[in-house]
Amino acid sequence: MQVLSAGHIYLVDDDASIRSALAGTLERQGFSVNSYASAAEFLQHATPVSPSVVLLDMRMPGLSGIECQAELTNHGWTTPIIFISGESLPAQIVQAMKQGASDFLLKPFSMQALLVAVERALERDRVIHERLVRTLAVEKLYASLTPREREVFEAIIAGKTNKEIATGDGSAAATIKLHRSRVLSKMQVESAAELIALTSDIDISTLSLRSLDVKQPLTPERDH
Repeated sequence: MQVLSAGHIYLVDDDASIRSALAGTLERQGFSVNSYASAAEFLQHATPVSPSVVLLDMRMPGLSGIECQAELTNHGWTTPIIFISGESLPAQIVQAMKQGASDFLLKPFSMQALLVAVERALERDRVIHERLVRTLAVEKLYASLTPREREVFEAIIAGKTNKEIATGDGSAAATIKLHRSRVLSKMQVESAAELIALTSDIDISTLSLRSLDVKQPLTPERDH
């Protein structure tokens, strides 16, 4: 995923006049914008970048905003979504928010309200992206550990001392000390406290040996 210093907007609305007006305003505010006339067009052509936000019309011909949101979730997109709608049932709004929408704006909305929602969503995406980068880095380091070192790794982040680890599995304290030193070295930290901090918001059970080659998508072209 490519990182953009400003912020990117995926604008999805079947109304051409709304797309043009919103894209122009957002670009004047310094954002890059890609516009799509339908959810299907967006799903087919959009490439993930960060930080970004999806500005998504709720009611459109073909796939609705809710259905588009579900498709994005199924494909692993974590980009925050701001729904915009002229008329929506309360149940639709509730469903959108339960599925993780960042905001919901009813038309007509003020540009100030839109910009506040966009900035909030972009900050949310920055946090998501930073956590992803850190998780991938930890996964890569974790992959270098031997099976025994992984056991010691898990004991360390559980807060156990060398003596507690040795007592638990019958190993010699000197052996555990050696494994602990190797774990810290391979994870590129100086202490158990640093290792715990590094993995504090990562689900250790998801760490794997999978390839971590991340493709860098092209920067979206400005479009409105």
